[in-house]
Amino acid sequence: MYRGRLAAPASRRAAAVLAGLVIGMLGSLAVPMAAQAAPDTPLTAADKNLLSAVRLAGLWEMPAGNMAVEKGGRVRVRQVGEEIAKQHAQLDRLVVDAANKLNYQLPNEPNQDQQKWLAEMEEAKAGTDFDQVFVDRLRAAHGKIFPVIAGVRTGTRNDVVRKLAQDTNGFVMNHLTLLESTGLVKYSELPLPPEPANAQAASGILNSAQARSQIGGVDPAVIWVVLLVALVAGGATTFRLFRPR
Repeated sequence: MYRGRLAAPASRRAAAVLAGLVIGMLGSLAVPMAAQAAPDTPLTAADKNLLSAVRLAGLWEMPAGNMAVEKGGRVRVRQVGEEIAKQHAQLDRLVVDAANKLNYQLPNEPNQDQQKWLAEMEEAKAGTDFDQVFVDRLRAAHGKIFPVIAGVRTGTRNDVVRKLAQDTNGFVMNHLTLLESTGLVKYSELPLPPEPANAQAASGILNSAQARSQIGGVDPAVIWVVLLVALVAGGATTFRLFRPR
């Protein structure tokens, strides 16, 4: 009787261990199957735009960088051109790999604007003239794509695109710094950053008031005077009402 009471708990423990092993094995098999069955996140228009923009950047900035090595006047311009071309070769491999994973067709040649910029560099006289054209065109292009990358990085639902945006952001930041290290960036000619939303709204109201005054409406200055008088009158009335008698 004593041996029988010991055998029963032992058999139950063995069964529990065996069941745990079976469940663990099934769980390890189920996780990969579930991951494979999960559908890919569809690409948004912004995702596709980033993929194409990164590819296009490499298609014209690599030859532009190589051209800088040959035609650059300043040593720093030649160094920057070589480094940008080399880094864009790395970035191009990243975007091609991302596009292959997402089954997305990338462009294979620069767009019309980029072809025009390359032609401008080819026609520029080697030395000082080329240096300025090279820096102007590449600095402007990097300034335009920078906010595009930020928007996709913060909002995309696709993991592959998010990783590409993260990597691209690092490259673009570095290229901006490289181009600015030439001392040829004309900061006063760069586009100003967009105004905050509140400032735009206030500016819109003022512009509307000024427009109405120009077509026969009330002058904004008159409106401000009326508001000021009303404020003073209201304050005086309140003082009379609550003044101790």
